[in-house]
Amino acid sequence: MKIMPDAGEGEPPGRGALNRAEWNDWHWQLQHRITTLKALLHWLSLTPEEIEAIETEGGLPFAVTPYFAALADRYDPQCPIRRQFVPDLREQQFIPDDLADPCGEEKHSVFPWLVHRYPDRVLLLATDGCATFCRHCTRRRMVGRCRSTIDRTMLDLTVDYLASHPEVGDVLISGGDPLLLEDGALDEILTALRRVPSVRIVRIGTRTPVTIPQRITPELVGVLKKHHPLWMNIHFNHPREITEECAEACGRLADAGIPLGSQSVLLAGINDRPKIIRELCRGLIAIRVRPYYLYQCDLAPGTAHFRAPVKTGIAIMEKLRGHISGLAVPAYVVDAPGGGGKIPVSPNYIINCERNKILLRNWENRLFELPQPRTGKSARSRARARLR
Repeated sequence: MKIMPDAGEGEPPGRGALNRAEWNDWHWQLQHRITTLKALLHWLSLTPEEIEAIETEGGLPFAVTPYFAALADRYDPQCPIRRQFVPDLREQQFIPDDLADPCGEEKHSVFPWLVHRYPDRVLLLATDGCATFCRHCTRRRMVGRCRSTIDRTMLDLTVDYLASHPEVGDVLISGGDPLLLEDGALDEILTALRRVPSVRIVRIGTRTPVTIPQRITPELVGVLKKHHPLWMNIHFNHPREITEECAEACGRLADAGIPLGSQSVLLAGINDRPKIIRELCRGLIAIRVRPYYLYQCDLAPGTAHFRAPVKTGIAIMEKLRGHISGLAVPAYVVDAPGGGGKIPVSPNYIINCERNKILLRNWENRLFELPQPRTGKSARSRARARLR
């Protein structure tokens, strides 16, 4: 079912003049982003608390595309789509655990737009703009602030840095959302990166197929296809985000030979139940998107109300393994506070580990004994020597 408000009797003001051509134009979606209380009241029946939160200045900017707003329940303030883009008064509540830069990106920055945190890869922040500002955003310290985009000088400095660091073979382009750049700008960035012989893989992190799928045009896909090997990770949080438009956008990308993965954030009250994550993962596989990561919500300021306990994430993982295809099981990870990197967290399936056997449990909690290789002292010594 395609998502577009009907221009019929009883439609809220502002919807009646919509037509299919406008709705399907990504530039129209951006130009008509909902950024004010008055505009949002045409789409949602807001609570007094939501109204106060929108009127409160400071913090992460408020903006949502008409497309994504149309996915939300007009009357339910607990709608899992609505809660992702409507400001919440709890965003103004800060706790000692909050970190302005929860992943420690700034201390690993070569330039303000280039982060070198892992030995063999870098993060390129191509823009600080997004089509929709997610209320759980981990980069809220920078996203939507200056409306800046990487320019020619910045790109040249990036290329020079990569050329002088041949150990870097993987570049992740993120932001903001890099797919909000025009086709020519994206082509220029990708072409520049491909001039560096040591860069083997380029990845793009995006949410456009979810919040503005109209952006995935044949022309954009044509640009991306020129720069293989190119990978893409898409931010999905809830099965209701997988619409016909979203599926078509992902289909265009997959048909162009771009492997697609999903990165979801565990969010309290939105997707912190096994049933929801199972439905999301099954839906993603059906549209050729491989569930890749389920993130513990970072310690960004004003996001405490979104954070579920790690034990909740582990319990969800318990209900995935064995209950859905292994292809559909993401890795549950904590991005260690302060820049420690991603740490996988999973249920413990090893009950006991002895010299000659390991006691394991499976997804049904049945126990199994796995014999271990029986090696003599000399055999173990030879094995250790080979590993040195």
